[in-house]
Amino acid sequence: MGGNFRGHQTLNLFFKEYFYSKIIKMRKLKLQMHMTLDGFFNMEGGGKNFKWDSKVIKFCVDNLKDVDVLLLGRKTADELIPFWDKVALNKKHPDYALGKRISELPKIVFSNSAKENKWQNATLIKGNLKNEIQRLKKLKGKNMLAYGGVSFAAALIEHRLVDDFYFLKNPFCLGKGLSIFKERKDVLTFKLEQSKPFPCGTIMLFYKLKK
Repeated sequence: MGGNFRGHQTLNLFFKEYFYSKIIKMRKLKLQMHMTLDGFFNMEGGGKNFKWDSKVIKFCVDNLKDVDVLLLGRKTADELIPFWDKVALNKKHPDYALGKRISELPKIVFSNSAKENKWQNATLIKGNLKNEIQRLKKLKGKNMLAYGGVSFAAALIEHRLVDDFYFLKNPFCLGKGLSIFKERKDVLTFKLEQSKPFPCGTIMLFYKLKK
């Protein structure tokens, strides 16, 4: 009798967890970054060579439609936020649509070294990165998107916090640089969901990490 009772309790708990997981849909974290043909992600020495055109801009804008917050590391926030805020003020700028969208989206900047929040439309978060991202995923809202930088993206990947990977592979090589993939004992295996070439030579690669 006691065994059957415990069995029913276990079964009921399973169904509760199952239906709860189906009803409560966690937010996804998308990572979008430019990369070189030889696999480097750093802006230094390569930023001026990134290939953009109107099609790339449209993709970037479309990729923000299901997003309601941007996640950034401190160094990226220092460059990205003021740059796109300035673009958003100029309706004649060719990248105005993207600048407007980035500027109006709330940002969360992750940094344990920053002493104050100096960015417009942003919240500064310190502490355990993994715990904070997992907490944000459980909040109601649309998906989240991270633009980097390199060390921030590497930490997200290390803790397996990224759900969707969007790499904009540019047609040039640096020969040296920084990677978002750290040396590891296990192998990360990805599934290609979509690829899209653009007239400028850049290719968008959309991957999901295989569980």
